[in-house]
Formats: sequence, C-alpha cells, structure tokens
Amino acid sequence: MRRLIVDYKKLTPELLDLLTQKFPDGYGDNDIIIFDNHKNETIEAVEVKTEDAIYLVKVSSKLHYTMTNFDSNDDLLLDDAGHIVINEEE
Repeated sequence: MRRLIVDYKKLTPELLDLLTQKFPDGYGDNDIIIFDNHKNETIEAVEVKTEDAIYLVKVSSKLHYTMTNFDSNDDLLLDDAGHIVINEEE
C-alpha cells in the first residue's frame, strides 16, 4: 500500500470528500499524527485511507477552512493538475 504525504494545495475533490466524511465535525488533537520528514522538519497531519493508499494530509488553518466550506455537491474550481483552488475571499 502506498503512503503519501499531501499538502492542502494538492487535495483532489475525492480526497477532500474522504476527509470530510472521516472528520464531519473537524479533526481534534487526538487525530493528528506528528512526525519528522526526511528534511528533519516536524510535520502534523491527519490520516485518510483509500483502497490503494494511506494519505497523510498536512494540518493547517487552510485545511480546516477547506474542510469546513466543502460541499461535495458544489462545483469546485480545479487547477490544471486537478487540485482544488482555495479562495478564502468567497
């Protein structure tokens, strides 16, 4: 099984949907995994699993904003790579 670290900037609609399903009321301190990456930087992330991968999504205020304002029925603005474009001014 693949293990991937993902920043909120690289979220796909499918991954964001899985996150909001797993954490419908938001994530708490007990949901956060803390580890050091290969550059010896401390990373805080929440885990979400799919059939073929385990994703560690980096925790940030923008991730919280994105999850809070996500509605899987909305038309999402995607960039050329298929990642969700975050616009906090809407």
